[in-house]
Amino acid sequence: MLSLAGVMAGYGGGNVLHGVDLDCPEASITCIVGPNGAGKSTVLRVISGLIAPTAGEILLDGQPIGRLTPDEILRRGVTQVPQSYALFSSMTVRENVLMGGFLIRRDRALLKRRLAAAEELIPLVAERSADPAGNLSGGQRRLVEIARCLMLDPRVILLDEPSLGLDPRSLSTVAGLITRLHDMGTTVLLVEQNVRLGLGLATRGVVMEGGKVRLTGTSDEVMNHPEIASLYLGGTRATTAEAAHAAHAGPAAGSGPPEPRTAGRQG
Repeated sequence: MLSLAGVMAGYGGGNVLHGVDLDCPEASITCIVGPNGAGKSTVLRVISGLIAPTAGEILLDGQPIGRLTPDEILRRGVTQVPQSYALFSSMTVRENVLMGGFLIRRDRALLKRRLAAAEELIPLVAERSADPAGNLSGGQRRLVEIARCLMLDPRVILLDEPSLGLDPRSLSTVAGLITRLHDMGTTVLLVEQNVRLGLGLATRGVVMEGGKVRLTGTSDEVMNHPEIASLYLGGTRATTAEAAHAAHAGPAAGSGPPEPRTAGRQG
């Protein structure tokens, strides 16, 4: 349902992405991994309209969205949780979540239903509704950020480093929420440095390096690729089940640039 073909984009006149090809099937969890500077977060920003592509196409259900404004892309059901904490600290949890419904603010009944749905899926939203967001822990803030996205009943959620700065318990809670969103039919595209977490949750994996996609396939195929295992997993070949177990335990991933032999677009 979401695809990139030959996308180039960057900052200040220079490209960070150099012909990115990427497919996210409907109701899938696609995880992008790779070294720092590979262009992973830039992919999310160009999809959400925060950066305009200099070349290539971005399609949602076969319709081009690469030249649309961020609010137009939001209206088509694509939301994003940024890498850095993005709540308004002095505002309450409820106020922060309601900000996610800005585009539907004139329909009070719909706004109320969406808030109730977010509270049911993420009870913290109701439990801490009157508390300032600045009083929340890192994991709690991440849950509220996702709840804010849910106010638009998104078809696609872009998650940039959802595990960043979280303790193991919070990591498990956030991972469980991502799995529930997938079970509900939401398409998820996430960027993760924690390779075990990301690929353990995902149905599809993508490895980026130097602004290009170097490897793509099922999460199991990517996790079990010998060079990925060597560089990220300490030389062990993890099965999908083992990776999922490790993801909920929240271990830190290794680091290092992948150099897989398989390049280009698959599936």
